[in-house]
Amino acid sequence: MRTIVIIATACAVVAAVLIAIRGSGGEASADQLNAGLPQHSGGHYDASDASGQSAQGGVQPVTQVDRTFLVKVRQAGLWEIPAGRLAQTHASSDAVRRAGLHLIDGHSKLDQLVREDAKILGVELPNEATPEQQGWVKQLDEAQGDEFDRLFANLLRASHGKIFATIGEVRAATQNDLIRRHARQANQTVLDHMEVLEDTGLVDPKTFQEVEAAVRPK
Repeated sequence: MRTIVIIATACAVVAAVLIAIRGSGGEASADQLNAGLPQHSGGHYDASDASGQSAQGGVQPVTQVDRTFLVKVRQAGLWEIPAGRLAQTHASSDAVRRAGLHLIDGHSKLDQLVREDAKILGVELPNEATPEQQGWVKQLDEAQGDEFDRLFANLLRASHGKIFATIGEVRAATQNDLIRRHARQANQTVLDHMEVLEDTGLVDPKTFQEVEAAVRPK
């Protein structure tokens, strides 16, 4: 009987030790599991680290198409944010000013996101819009009132329509989790911008035809 009691006591001690170890260090918290993973300013953790490695150990390739996509998102913000600001001072239509505010808000958020993702993925981004885009901003700056309204609506709707098609192609083919999430956010932003631009009632049929010709499969 004494032997049985001794054995039972020993088992109880071992079990207590195991429970203590498990409670203190055997199960990592969510923060411990996520330690070292890149984190966006919004607080979510990314599945890939700075070397392109996923949390599960798989390679997260960054193709030239992925890189070009991030560059285009960056350049879009570099001219569309100034265009949105011009709408607040040069437009005669409330609908155009509203569209400008959407551009400022949407591309400010996308620009922050694209700079964060580019840093994680090792993609170099430009600090200037393309010469063509800079030319569009100059045209807008030199226009006023009704002329500005129509120019703004059509330049921006054409630009958004073309990049909207590109976003779909990138999202469909990319193997990179960060690029997938970025494409989803860009898709939502661009869709919103197209809708507020169309709500101005100033987009010409020729603009839709221009976009159709640009995105039509060759």
